[in-house]
Parts: sequence; structure tokens; C-alpha cells
Amino acid sequence: MSGKESGGIGRILTTRRIEALTDGIFGFAMTLLVTTIALPGLASTSDHSIRSLVLGQWHQFYVYGLSFMLLAVFWVVHHIQFHVIERTDGLHVWINIVMLMFVVLIPFSCDLAGDYPGEPAAEVVFGLNMFAVGGMYLLNWVYATGNHRLVPPELPRAAAVAGTRRTAVVPVTAIVAMGVAFLAPGWATMTYLLIPVVLALPYFRHA
Repeated sequence: MSGKESGGIGRILTTRRIEALTDGIFGFAMTLLVTTIALPGLASTSDHSIRSLVLGQWHQFYVYGLSFMLLAVFWVVHHIQFHVIERTDGLHVWINIVMLMFVVLIPFSCDLAGDYPGEPAAEVVFGLNMFAVGGMYLLNWVYATGNHRLVPPELPRAAAVAGTRRTAVVPVTAIVAMGVAFLAPGWATMTYLLIPVVLALPYFRHA
């Protein structure tokens, strides 16, 4: 048995299989995001009309870019986690499958938020999607590191705690963004720009 598997379903599915599935799902979701940008038809094709039309869709482009970068962050975090996670089991496999289910939903919530700027309901749906993905990442890490269940026994507790702290940033930010959606409609998606700022703080960069 390799060091990348555990008992039960872990004898059949290894972490390499989870990573391969994750790469495929993320590639599909990131590609599908571009279909969320839809431009209405033009009465004429003058340069002015096309320029005005594109500029008028700036919010769709912004939400597309934001969603793409968040997916990139999720993908990177997944690989960072699985650099440490060396085994898997049945529950761990399903945690990742549920997480990927919400990843595939991001193009839909992105489309909704882009088409209805300033609508609290659309921004809350986007926020719930981000919370679900971020929450599953947090659960994945906490489950794997709890009692060194799926990680090396020599992994320092401080490193596990630091990882939990960093992984919690996205779901907490999503909760804040959903609150902003009701208090200041139109600004909720801007809240996610705080994620790299928060993660750059020493408290989140060091164990």
C-alpha cells in the first residue's frame, strides 16, 4: 500500500485520483466562466456603439474576473492542502466531491451576480456559493489534520492551526459580503477583494 491511501475506500481511491478529478473540474469551471459574459445585440455596428456596449457590461467583466481569480485561489489551496494530506478515506473522498459540486456551481452564481448588479438576492446567492466552497475547504483541512488522521504524524500542531486560520478567511469573507449585500447593495462583491489583503497579514502568513 502506498503512503497516499488509507483503509476502506482509500484502498481503491488515492489522493492522486482526487487531485486528478479536481484539476479537471476546475479547468471546466474556469473555462465555463467566459459564457457568463453575454452582450446584447446592436442596432448598428459603429465603433462608438460597440465601445459603449462593452463598457456598459463592466460589471459582468468584473464578476467574471473576480470569479476566475477566486477559482484560481481555490485550486492553489487544494494543491497546498494535498501537499500535506497523504492519505484518504471514505468521508474525506465525499467531502471533496461535495466541494467540487459547489465549484461547478460558481459559473451560475457568477452569471447571476453579473446580470443583476446591486440586487441583494443575486449577491447573496454568489456569497452562499463562495461560503459553501470555502466551508468545504475548511472542513477538508480540519478533518484531515484532526488527530493527524490523514497527514504525517510529524506535522506540527502550529502548522495545522495556521492552515485552519488561513482556510477560514474565505468563508468568513463570504458571510461579511452577504451582510454587505443588504446594507450596501452593489458593493458586496467588492468585499472579496479583501481576501489577499487579509492573507498578507502576518497573523495569517505565519504559524
